[in-house]
Formats: sequence, C-alpha cells, structure tokens
Amino acid sequence: MNHLRIQSTAAAIRIENLDTDQIIPKQFLTGIDKSGLARALLYDLRFDEHGSVRQDFVLNRPEYANAGVLIGGANFGCGSSREHAVWSLQQFGVRAVIAPSFAEIFYSNAMNNRLLLVALPREAVEMLMNESDRSPAAEIDIDVERMTVRSAVGLWSFTLSDRHREMFLKNLDVIGLTLEKAQEIEAFSKDHFARSPWLLDIATARPKFLGAK
Repeated sequence: MNHLRIQSTAAAIRIENLDTDQIIPKQFLTGIDKSGLARALLYDLRFDEHGSVRQDFVLNRPEYANAGVLIGGANFGCGSSREHAVWSLQQFGVRAVIAPSFAEIFYSNAMNNRLLLVALPREAVEMLMNESDRSPAAEIDIDVERMTVRSAVGLWSFTLSDRHREMFLKNLDVIGLTLEKAQEIEAFSKDHFARSPWLLDIATARPKFLGAK
C-alpha cells in the first residue's frame, strides 16, 4: 500500500447544511459527461446574479487560490444525490473536505470517487477554520494511513472503513477494488455453478423451458 498524505492549504466555508444544489446548481447538470464542472462549483456563492465574481468569497480570494482542502459546517453535502457535486469539487482542485458531519449519500459518492471526507469534532473544525482565516498559507496534513489530521493548532484522529481506507491507499475506485478479487470471484462462480448447474445461463434457458420460440 502507498502511504497517502494530503498536504495543502485550506479554505473555510462557514455554512451549516451546505446542500448539493449549492455545491453545484441544477442548471449545470445538463452535460452527458463529467467535464467542465469546476466553474459551476458553489456558483451562487462565487458569482452574483450578473455573473460577476464576488471578490469577498473565500474561494475567489487569491490567498486561497490553491487550497486543496475545504473546511465546512455540519451536514455537508445534504440534499439531492447528484454525483456532480463531488465531480465539481474535484475538478476545482479539492482533494479533501473536513467537517463535523456529512450527508450519507454525499459521503458515499465522495468516497467512491476518492474525494476524502474527514469527520472531526466540531471544536476541532472550528479551530481549523480559525487558523485558515488567520493564516491562509497554513497547511493541513491529512495522513490516510495513520488516519490523522495535523496542523499548527492540533493533532486529531479520524476513522475510515477498512474498504475506504484501502481504496485511498491503493489508488483504486470501487470497481478496481472489486477486480482485485477477480480470481476469488471466478473460483466462487465455478464452484457455485458446479453445485447448481441448473442456474447457469438461466436467462437463456428459461424461455426455452417455457416453450418460447
């Protein structure tokens, strides 16, 4: 396994219940692929009603231009299940989000796409937000193997499922992780159909059994 660490400056977005319609508004869901979603990220927060840049929004400020970590409020990613929210964050350059909690579907979408979500106690998140506001150049160090977050203001542990941790350390998505078990899957399949041969190719056999032509 690789020893994966994410070391980056961070930007704080102090919004509780930031939903997926805010992360990527519905008008940007018309494409048939994943491309071109970076501009759509947090569009109504980054741009005004005329499409002009809101200079005071954190992600538009030059000192946060290279922030690869977002620090958000509780229930980050609530709302609809649109996977585009994850893709837009990644295309914008976000590699990890730290928050007190995440919406369940968003968490699954993010982790399966290898966008790291780290849940920390609210007090720790507030400390990291304050540090980011005070010192934009301050780096956060997220160590996936050891499951720790380190910054100038503290060191915290977080948890990941064994599956998600393995995916990040091996640089695999869910399909790649499954394919690592290809030989075991093939062996199980052969044994299963050897014991129950009538189930083999049942989709083809059933119409013939019923007399269909």
